Amino acid sequence: MRSVEEHRAAVLALVGPTPAQAVSVGAALGRVLAADVTAAVDLPGFDNSAMDGYAVRAADLAGAHESAPVVLPVDGDVAAGDTARHVLATGRTMRIMTGAPLPDGCDAVVPVERSDGGADRAALTLEPEVGRHVRRRGEDVRAGDVVLPAGTLVGPGHVALAAAANVPEVTVHRRPRVTVVSTGDELVPVGSSLEHGQIVDSNHLMLRALVEAAGAEVAAGVHLRDDADAVRAFLEAPDGDPDLVITTGGVSMGAYDTVKEVLSEVGGVEFVKVAMRPGMPQGCGTVAGSGVAVVTLPGNPVSSFVSFHVFVLPALRAMAGLDPAVDGGFEAVAGEGWSTVPEKLEATRVVEEDGVVRRSGGQGSHMLGALAEATALALVPAGTEHVEAGASVHCVPLLGHDRTRG
Repeated sequence: MRSVEEHRAAVLALVGPTPAQAVSVGAALGRVLAADVTAAVDLPGFDNSAMDGYAVRAADLAGAHESAPVVLPVDGDVAAGDTARHVLATGRTMRIMTGAPLPDGCDAVVPVERSDGGADRAALTLEPEVGRHVRRRGEDVRAGDVVLPAGTLVGPGHVALAAAANVPEVTVHRRPRVTVVSTGDELVPVGSSLEHGQIVDSNHLMLRALVEAAGAEVAAGVHLRDDADAVRAFLEAPDGDPDLVITTGGVSMGAYDTVKEVLSEVGGVEFVKVAMRPGMPQGCGTVAGSGVAVVTLPGNPVSSFVSFHVFVLPALRAMAGLDPAVDGGFEAVAGEGWSTVPEKLEATRVVEEDGVVRRSGGQGSHMLGALAEATALALVPAGTEHVEAGASVHCVPLLGHDRTRG
């Protein structure tokens, strides 16, 4: 029986980072940088005021105090967005707004709170040092600085920084393209009238949602009946020109496990038992002939869901240009005890609140009600017969419940 770590390594060996492409900075959200981003301009781009107040020459306010204000004539206003060149004469001041360019000759700003607010003459009660409330050109970023290194997962703040640095395009990894395949004669689309023995194809929609939540692209969604010819034809030319195909169902030991039957015949895909509950039957490899990378997941919905997080999600991260080992894992305290199967890693669906976890309900591989409530997987290592209340357990967040991103 293969360990979880061994099977994850086998899946990761199938994939690599997707090709790089240039996109507008506004379209880079959620993508991973494939190249450094270098500032095209200084930030700030000019000396400007950090406060609403009065632009001054610091030397003109020697001795200014609450009890002894210095009164200076006001030579007009400088608003934010003012592009005119202003010159501040000795012994005079100008009203200035936050972000407005400093007049030539100005070396300090007195906040409006330290004045009488005068428009023609202003009584100023602060003796500022040179540079007080002044933002100097380039003090944040200099043109030519690397502002975002390759490998950065672009968030809203990164978009703001790149745009402010006047970078119109960035180079990112293409989103991984995944074709999702569900199999089984018993599956029907959601909204169908169910006949005896039929079930809704929820796995298909679940896996599509997981792919998109992982930041990848659903290249195509396919349902295949338990027909070897149909499966074989699909594998020869998978819909959507995908980087990866994931299938659900048809990989166990039953007489009608068509996916396993065809892939075993075609070659290139290995089927194994993994020491994990749920999700023991797994498969992965590269299909001989078409060369497409395939990960086969169990048909039980919870098994498929857990297997996606444990095996497919790291692969998608690697394809996107991220470190597959960074999974947001955290330590939590078991708020209750529960029994496990000591021969396998137990992926217990839990709800985490304030660092304490409890089971989300029934743990059967078919129990979607408990799955919907879960926010994390508690990964109990093999060799553990019972999790004691109060014990520390290692958890990984489920997609949509990333503790670092909300």
